[in-house]
Amino acid sequence: MGEGGDELSRTAVKESRYPDWASHSLGIFICLNCSGIHRNIPQVSKVKSVRLDDWDDAQVEFMASNGNNVAKAKYESKMPPFYYKPTFLDCQLLREQWIRAKYERKEFIHSEKQEPYSAGYREGFLWKRGRDNGQFLSRKFVLSEREGALKYFNRNDAKEPKAIMKIEHLNATFQPAKIGNPHGLQITYLKDNSTRNIFVYHEDGKEIVDWFNAIRAARFHYLQVAFPGASDADLVPKLSRNYLKEGYMEKTGPKQTEGFKKRWFTMDDRRLMYFKDPLDAFARGEVFIGSKENSYKVLEGLPPSTQGNHWQHGITIVTPDRKFLFACETEDDQLEWITTFQKVISRPMLPQEYAVEAHFKHKP
Repeated sequence: MGEGGDELSRTAVKESRYPDWASHSLGIFICLNCSGIHRNIPQVSKVKSVRLDDWDDAQVEFMASNGNNVAKAKYESKMPPFYYKPTFLDCQLLREQWIRAKYERKEFIHSEKQEPYSAGYREGFLWKRGRDNGQFLSRKFVLSEREGALKYFNRNDAKEPKAIMKIEHLNATFQPAKIGNPHGLQITYLKDNSTRNIFVYHEDGKEIVDWFNAIRAARFHYLQVAFPGASDADLVPKLSRNYLKEGYMEKTGPKQTEGFKKRWFTMDDRRLMYFKDPLDAFARGEVFIGSKENSYKVLEGLPPSTQGNHWQHGITIVTPDRKFLFACETEDDQLEWITTFQKVISRPMLPQEYAVEAHFKHKP
């Protein structure tokens, strides 16, 4: 079976139900994708094809007496609840570091090996993309659960941090393609109730994944205090989130008489943000997407009088205050965006989301 968690694509589900590969030294069945990673740690994992390779009796017996559930009980016995368990859909880096942490470094058997992300404090240097010039420069980062913040400093000897990012509003998501680095991590936080993006990486894969899990650990402990009655299962989905969808669309302004402009859109929970460039620090604008009970809806197409769009596949989002008009380049894009918007709109709003909606309505 694949090494990841629950949210698998159809191909992955098929692969993981009928895995064609196995690690005969660990006694586990694995998918094709994970087999390549296992081959890179031959001192720990010896890989064979279930169908194509020859198996001797001892190897078959070992597989029969072990298996994935036995391995999971052993190698994940002390896995902290906040540690991110990747799925088939996650980037190569997350999947590789998960397999190495589990089998090579045995981090979830020996709790002391979890210090880099579970200690509640972490500091180090990350390459950070400059807001204005796009250059990556080495910056010191400090994560402190006690202070409830992640900070970074523009100079090593700087007394004051360049930014203080509250753990309460922090998110981290791996974005290798967008950032142009296989270890690229996008960190977002709220600054004056607007979303601020920073883009970082580290040459060492373990290092950047440890930072990611340290952020998740800090969020986990913050939420445990904020919601004392909540179970781990309630809190873990809130530790970090991937974007529901990203990509280019065209948009027009509130009067809907201006021309349409191409912008990069990001759907982050209920915040639809648009940027001139995918790596911009701040969004040019944000739209709150509420629920159908609160008069939000998404329609295919644009009003008949609409002019100025170069792309033909329109989407109209209706909110209590106004309509937002977008156009997609292809029909597939249009369908994917509509499906994403419908998922958000069909979800009832949480009490805290009403406060966010109110803020959006009062934005200048």
